[in-house]
Amino acid sequence: MVMVRTLVLRAPGTNCDAETVFAFEQAGSLVDSAHVNQLVRGEKLLSSYQILVIPGGFTYGDDISAGKILANELRLKLGEDIQRFVDGGGLILGICNGFQVLVKAGILPRLGDGNRQSLTLAGNDSNRFECRWVYLSVDQESPCIFTRGISTMYLPVAHGEGKVMAEAETLNELNVVLRYADEMGNVQTGYPHNPNGSVDNIAGICDASGHIFALMPHPERFIRWTQHPRWTREVPRERGDGFGVFLNAVEWVKKS
Repeated sequence: MVMVRTLVLRAPGTNCDAETVFAFEQAGSLVDSAHVNQLVRGEKLLSSYQILVIPGGFTYGDDISAGKILANELRLKLGEDIQRFVDGGGLILGICNGFQVLVKAGILPRLGDGNRQSLTLAGNDSNRFECRWVYLSVDQESPCIFTRGISTMYLPVAHGEGKVMAEAETLNELNVVLRYADEMGNVQTGYPHNPNGSVDNIAGICDASGHIFALMPHPERFIRWTQHPRWTREVPRERGDGFGVFLNAVEWVKKS
């Protein structure tokens, strides 16, 4: 039996690590939670894992800009380790603050421009923290491993800087995985269905291989049906919409 090992990376201000650990454990993975300094000091080795996760939160208080300090640590202190991990076929998942970290470290979208940051996540158009549930449409043509077999999702968001922005050339090359939608699946809808004003309603992207995936909504907050805001009023299901993201990753590693 193949045992899948997942590393959930945390830093000061991370606050969704426990939920993310639980989600991957429910999906059948062995999970370690480690502070970034443990990797820097070599106490934990990225090569010991098949999945790396940067969960949500507000690392280092988002004092410079959301995720920027942790992004610099990954780029400058762990860049070679991460590159070897990616080259070896490892999976990387960034959720909310993790999305911000991955793009500011140049790990996504990886469009042939090395580690140069070619996309950012800016402040919400509403100029306020947006915390609510949103409908998501999954691009069926996306190579993303994490969303295979999933067409729609209903997940919570909780962020102040989630607006995807980039130059037209970058946007044209993006592998868009998720878009904000309304109840009918319309991905051209605006606020409040699009909570931040992201161009083209983008809520999640991946690299060309589908191995690196980042999204602003929180799948770890909806892995059980009882986490749904209307769980007592709708037909119950065994699992929440977010669970498939974690299960897909674990099952892919087992079969690879």
